[in-house]
Amino acid sequence: MNKIYLYGTAGCHLCDLALALCNQSASIDQEQLEYRDIVDDPVWLEKFKNTIPVIEVQGRDQVLGWPFDLEQLNEFIDGNN
Repeated sequence: MNKIYLYGTAGCHLCDLALALCNQSASIDQEQLEYRDIVDDPVWLEKFKNTIPVIEVQGRDQVLGWPFDLEQLNEFIDGNN
């Protein structure tokens, strides 16, 4: 089972909304989900500083950037994007 990464940071209300959608998603097992604060890694910070929140599925090149709704999130996670 691939990990699902949610990139965000503290104080980002859009990141909080994205996390809430992840928690509602039937396509995401909560053990798969890993929150990554972009300030913890310079590579993440440089890559995502202007685009958080961002969803990444381990092993895929494409990411899902905000804005997205629950349906779009599920389609992305299920590989139907």
